[in-house]
Amino acid sequence: MNPVESFLAEVRRNIEALGKDLTLQGLSNIWLREGLRYNYSYNFTWLGRPIIQYPQDVIAMQEIIWQVKPNLIIETGIAHGGSLIFYASMLELIGGDGQVLGVDIDIREHNRIEIERHPMYKRIAMIQGSSIDDSIAQQVYNFARDKKLVLVVLDSNHTHEHVLRELQLYSSLVTKGSYLVVFDTAIEDMPEDFFPNRPWGKGNNPKTAVWEFLKTNDRFEIDKEIQNKLLITVAPDGYLKCIKD
Repeated sequence: MNPVESFLAEVRRNIEALGKDLTLQGLSNIWLREGLRYNYSYNFTWLGRPIIQYPQDVIAMQEIIWQVKPNLIIETGIAHGGSLIFYASMLELIGGDGQVLGVDIDIREHNRIEIERHPMYKRIAMIQGSSIDDSIAQQVYNFARDKKLVLVVLDSNHTHEHVLRELQLYSSLVTKGSYLVVFDTAIEDMPEDFFPNRPWGKGNNPKTAVWEFLKTNDRFEIDKEIQNKLLITVAPDGYLKCIKD
């Protein structure tokens, strides 16, 4: 075995061991819970824009994008636009004509201005409207027409009903070998009433939607390796790999 293969084999063994270490996983969950109390994800930017993601998940998305090399990344939920900028910058590094499409029910004017003035905006398009509105979904499908490699990220309203509908609407856009990533599935792993001022919580969140979706859709499987190696992630059971055309 050459040195490169030897190193990769060691990494695979490490990840497999991490997946079996329930103590370490429990500690990671405690860390995640306590960090959420301080809005930890608000602390980071990508090329000057707030990204509102955990650094570990940013690294995971970087690995996925480099591996898949999509020519379209669709994200529901825009907020400050940092994720759109991040995805666009990755596509810029890859080269080619890859684009990013963001969908949000409320693109606030100050955020739109900052996104549109960013150098990476040349790869970005945005649609304002509810991601589960049929007319908005049709606009997304029109934009995605003729795109050969599509990656979809769901990060808008986190209720079970909303995310399940997004999964039903947009999963067919994802191409074999690519990913459908559902963020904030970790809500299910937090204590009862951890989100008292939100419409979502334990039993009603993206993870429960993923579980429901996978009961009737065999095109996707949970990529457990990603969450096992990250340990700290807001998307446990949320990295769904497309395994069928």
